[in-house]
Amino acid sequence: MTRDDITGAGGAGADAPAGPARRERLRANLAALRERVAAACAAAGRPPEEVSVIAVTKTFPASDVRALAELGVTDVGENRDQEAAAKAAACADLPLRWHFVGQLQTNKARSVARYAHLVHSVDRERLVRALGARARAEGREVGCLVQVNLDPDSAAGVLGPRGGADPGDVLAVADAIAGEEGLLLEGVMAVAPREGDPDAAFARLYAVAERVRDRYAQARTISAGMSGDLEAAVRQGATHLRVGTALLDDRNPNVG
Repeated sequence: MTRDDITGAGGAGADAPAGPARRERLRANLAALRERVAAACAAAGRPPEEVSVIAVTKTFPASDVRALAELGVTDVGENRDQEAAAKAAACADLPLRWHFVGQLQTNKARSVARYAHLVHSVDRERLVRALGARARAEGREVGCLVQVNLDPDSAAGVLGPRGGADPGDVLAVADAIAGEEGLLLEGVMAVAPREGDPDAAFARLYAVAERVRDRYAQARTISAGMSGDLEAAVRQGATHLRVGTALLDDRNPNVG
């Protein structure tokens, strides 16, 4: 993720409702973001209905999630299980789809399987097995995306600093998900490298997504693009954008 989308500090869980100023700020940000996505879709010759926005609320309070839900947001993403689990519990009465978008350790699979509808960061077969076992124990089906490492400087088969399977290993991870009871293979995810052209990176992701889709027709999700590079992601076929800063502002505690 972009540095703005993954850093900062704040709170989670139950808290007071968002105040009028904060609610108005979120309304204005959401309207501007929707216009930006619509413009990107128009420039790419794509209908805006093809692209979904996931509000990445890391470090922001559950009151922001509630305010966004009132504005029509249905997809919420989190990077860390401890914060995600607390917010999902605090907002359990809302009709939300929860996305886990951060790197995931196998020892957190039990917790994530309880609330996540879609895990974007599945990048190794051991994690597939852990998630599958926990999903079955919870009596749930959990959607999964194979995270693809797009960093050309990473050695083949070695996880990059932000996770992701080497493109050559993606089909093996996809096969593992498709064969694991309790899991649903839905597509691929990637983060553009910090340096370089995001268009070129997302074009590589699209090529990987096509290979997965050729084997598994249902795997149509491409999760790519954040606040700084969403236009490039839309140009290169993204179906889901993970947006934090452009929607919620800089990651500092919010009041009012």
